Amino acid sequence: MEILNQLTSSLFGRVIFSGAVVNFFLVILGSGLGLLFKKGIPEKVKTCLMNGMALCVLYIGITGIFEEGINIIVIILSFAIGSVLGELIDLDGLVKKLAQKIETLFNRKGTNTKIADGFVAATLLFCVGAMTIVGSIDSGISGDNSTLYSKSVIDCISAITFTATFGIGVMFSSIPVLIIEGGLTLLAVAVAPVLTTAAVSHISVSGSLLIIALSLNMLGVTKIKVMNYVPAMLLPIIFCIFI
Repeated sequence: MEILNQLTSSLFGRVIFSGAVVNFFLVILGSGLGLLFKKGIPEKVKTCLMNGMALCVLYIGITGIFEEGINIIVIILSFAIGSVLGELIDLDGLVKKLAQKIETLFNRKGTNTKIADGFVAATLLFCVGAMTIVGSIDSGISGDNSTLYSKSVIDCISAITFTATFGIGVMFSSIPVLIIEGGLTLLAVAVAPVLTTAAVSHISVSGSLLIIALSLNMLGVTKIKVMNYVPAMLLPIIFCIFI
């Protein structure tokens, strides 16, 4: 980690070794390993691994909600308004339509892999959460990629399990990982003046709540359209200015 951070001190190194780029390639690596081991993993072992991963995701979400100085009013307003916006736009539906188009393309080539399920599940896991938000902000503001590097290792391991269960659709989630983390990094540079400590903390808590919802979906407890709540992660930037 330290060596990579030293390499990012130069402009060229910062581009090549940015957290978003590293995360992109490690998701591809993990997906490739998952495809390699897919046929050798019994179904009951895959189920066990998925449930175990869901519990780990639940732990990550729960630990992420304990931030100091949180104004619950900001969280409530963010989710109230963000959920309405997300539902009206239907982000969940848009993501699934994109995934289904990819699935149709592969089905034409003779594969029956459930690409859509893998793409959606992996995209939500890899792109929604405190580590994504905070890591991208740190990368954009200070050039510190340590959080995104740690997340990349976790995502690589998760991609192995996900791909062994869902198939090649997980590999395609590397694209939104690169776009979202890269976009957030650039956004952090642009809006740095208004990204107070309070705003970052509230964004992290909002993302962690979505991670908890995702873990409950993975365990089959709920069927929440988590993507439709993503706008709730961005609204604290506005509310923390006035509240």
